[in-house]
Amino acid sequence: MRITEMHITPIALGDPPLLNAAGLHAPYCLRTVVELRTSDGLSGLAEVPGSVAVDQALAAVREVVIGADPRNWHALRARLAERCAPETSVARGDKPWDGRTRVQVYSALDVACLDLQGKAYGVRVADLLGGVVRERVPYSAYLFYKYEGAGGELGFGTDPRATGWAAARQRAALDPDGIVAQAEAMVAEFGFQSIKLKGGCFEPAQEVAAIHALRRRFGPGVPLRLDPNALWTVETSIRWGRDMEGVLEYLEDPCRTQAGMAEVRRMLKTPLATNMCTTSFDDLPGSVRLGSEDIILTDHHFWGGLRASMELAAHCRTFARGVSMHSNNHAGISLAAMTHLGAAMPNLSYALDTHYPWQWEEIIVGGRIRFEEGAVVLPAGPGLGVELDRSALARAHAAYLRAGLTERNDEIEMQKKVPGWKFAATRW
Repeated sequence: MRITEMHITPIALGDPPLLNAAGLHAPYCLRTVVELRTSDGLSGLAEVPGSVAVDQALAAVREVVIGADPRNWHALRARLAERCAPETSVARGDKPWDGRTRVQVYSALDVACLDLQGKAYGVRVADLLGGVVRERVPYSAYLFYKYEGAGGELGFGTDPRATGWAAARQRAALDPDGIVAQAEAMVAEFGFQSIKLKGGCFEPAQEVAAIHALRRRFGPGVPLRLDPNALWTVETSIRWGRDMEGVLEYLEDPCRTQAGMAEVRRMLKTPLATNMCTTSFDDLPGSVRLGSEDIILTDHHFWGGLRASMELAAHCRTFARGVSMHSNNHAGISLAAMTHLGAAMPNLSYALDTHYPWQWEEIIVGGRIRFEEGAVVLPAGPGLGVELDRSALARAHAAYLRAGLTERNDEIEMQKKVPGWKFAATRW
């Protein structure tokens, strides 16, 4: 089996005006779909966060990929390493999302090759990762402060005909009552049994008040998480972390640096999770030495793929760390890949993050993947168990061309609402 074609398709999916530490989501989120085809007539899929830089990085390795055997990942990855520029964890940047491209190249090709292998052997990707531990993979509700509007083709207006979660997805949520109402709609629609709030948008007192309001509404049986995206100082993290002790399942990235996280961790009983201070294998020695977190949130898009994420899970098991998954905006190919990883990871400690409910379009055959009681059932088909809807992909690519976006930049979008607004790496 040899790879004979590599197709790179940038797409745009509608995205509501969600607030975060770096500003405001644009009306579209960008993704890039990678498809590998083989001499056997098979097709392997992957999806990564989109940008011109990522697309160019993928295109730059096409000649290395063509002719490779997708069953020999080690050989292909070694050749990719020769071609791709070195990249340190510093290249991640200060924003909530990861700015690296090399790891996304690895991730896209790792997932697509695994999809090809699964189809060739008639087994699921989770089987190739070591076997299925769970057929149902739990996900968490992901709440956002947001302005009114749906994003995408609908612009920033609302559809008065919408009901249920579709209506809630359009409503503003800027205070504790709005966050509770959003949570009620999301939990009713998808059955999520844990809840995460994206913070870093308002002063800590306002966001902590929302956490306490969620606790009063849902009770102690529903785990809660807060993610300030490292915008708090160490002192602020300790102060408000203590206020939420006994309320949070974990506090994610309250402050910056492993040293800062370690100081907060020593002062709180609440576990700390990270997707910002420990983000690469180069960071792991410092994580162990300093004791900077209790839980590492992998993201196969930024750790170099599904196999690399399984290596991270083994590290977490060795050093008594919990493990779960970070999320960014994504479509069904990524959700399927995340589900296979969650199904195969023996020491998965917490429900996975997902932005999926915030999107409403899809590029896979059969449309939107269903959540049942907050979980996704592992797809039954070989490989990832999903196939491209070519017409939907073409529409999403056309939306990308119309949107005119080349990268994610939430600061520019925020300035449309708050003139002169600037991102700050530490704000409170």
